[in-house]
Amino acid sequence: MKEGPSAFAKFAWFTLGWNLLVILWGVFLRASKSGDGCGQHWVTCNGEVIPSAPELKTIIEFSHRATSSLAGIVIIILLVWAVRRWYVLRSENSRAAMRMATGAFIFVLVEGLLGRSLVLTGNTALNLTPERPFWMAGHLINTFILLAFLTLTARYASGGERMVWNRGGKYSAALIIGALAVILVGVTG
Repeated sequence: MKEGPSAFAKFAWFTLGWNLLVILWGVFLRASKSGDGCGQHWVTCNGEVIPSAPELKTIIEFSHRATSSLAGIVIIILLVWAVRRWYVLRSENSRAAMRMATGAFIFVLVEGLLGRSLVLTGNTALNLTPERPFWMAGHLINTFILLAFLTLTARYASGGERMVWNRGGKYSAALIIGALAVILVGVTG
């Protein structure tokens, strides 16, 4: 009888799903032009820890910050759990999952710093500065990399085979071209 996914694998998939929801909420935040809902304040929202009598755009921005913070906490839990599993199981998949969870942790930190920088530099909502496209492109590319690390963490946690990158010319070239095309389309819209 085949054993089902472990609690860790389920949590890894949950973490990926939660981050996808956070990203979709971030897309809505940007589309609704609510990125300046908390003003140019960080960590507070318009100088308050929890906004009092907020406008709709403040609610949208504050809820994105809250869900993003929870995503960071969930990834920290994922990383700690992955490290503990590696020390207990010592399997190749647990080692690979630990490495990918470490990558996810690094890129969620960068994601937070990029979001923070967008707010503090005023590159939000309707403020179209010359630097904004570069900030937005960096934010999106980092998001793609974060999702890749989370997906691979869940894959390895579920017992998926390790990715083989040295298959040779055409296969490697197709992977690189495909990844660059996704990034180019995403960044340029």
